[in-house]
Amino acid sequence: MDPASVEKAAGALLGAYATGIPVRPLTEEAPGLSLEGAYAIQRAQVERWLADGARIKGHKVGLTSAAMQRQLGVDQPDYGHLLDTMFHADSAPIDTGAFLQPRIEPEIAFVLGRPLAGPGVTAADAAAAVDFVLPALEIIDSRIADWRITLPDTVADNASSGGVVLGTTPVSPAGLDLALAGCLLYRDGDLVDTGAGGAVLGSPLNALVWLANVLGPMGVTLEAGHVVLPGSITAAVPVAPGDTYTAAFAGIGNVTARFRGESS
Repeated sequence: MDPASVEKAAGALLGAYATGIPVRPLTEEAPGLSLEGAYAIQRAQVERWLADGARIKGHKVGLTSAAMQRQLGVDQPDYGHLLDTMFHADSAPIDTGAFLQPRIEPEIAFVLGRPLAGPGVTAADAAAAVDFVLPALEIIDSRIADWRITLPDTVADNASSGGVVLGTTPVSPAGLDLALAGCLLYRDGDLVDTGAGGAVLGSPLNALVWLANVLGPMGVTLEAGHVVLPGSITAAVPVAPGDTYTAAFAGIGNVTARFRGESS
């Protein structure tokens, strides 16, 4: 994809953030859009955000569960960038109007204690790099109209990133079987879905391995202190103004996202 086309597509997505109006799928505008081109569009937006003062605080891995791949009609994971502007405090009010088409996902977040860089990262390497885990709720969002996305569409759109709510009690992963860690997802006190860590590539740790090994050849290191979201344990659930979501993880704890109404 030539640089002018990359900048045009990145500009369209950035415009959707600014106006709150989703755009047509990029793959309808450019039917031959490749994953390489889509990641170039993602990077162009990240560079714009960094130039405006944002900071990278981690990465997310998306589409790691069969439920999410079925829901969005894709067959492999992707990754996006987490910026400091995306993080919200546990239980603090979140402005629903800041998003276009929000959905929520429960995840087990990794916080790294040391840098991690591929290629060649093993599960043992990844486990050794993790300082602690936290319960998390990821707010995914799409700048593509009606979530009509293919894999290149969501990749270009920063892997449909929106926001992150982290729990407040760090838990050592030592002795935890993340594959067996169960999760109950509640909306306004009612159970809406259940799952376990094994839904994420067999274990959330495998998503961290995948990410390090994909980014390493690009010269990108996962830094100490960065947050990595490995992917959703359940299918994504739509968010409406006034909703309160809580994810309760066995052995890890709870995290709550409260959504107030539309912004004025």
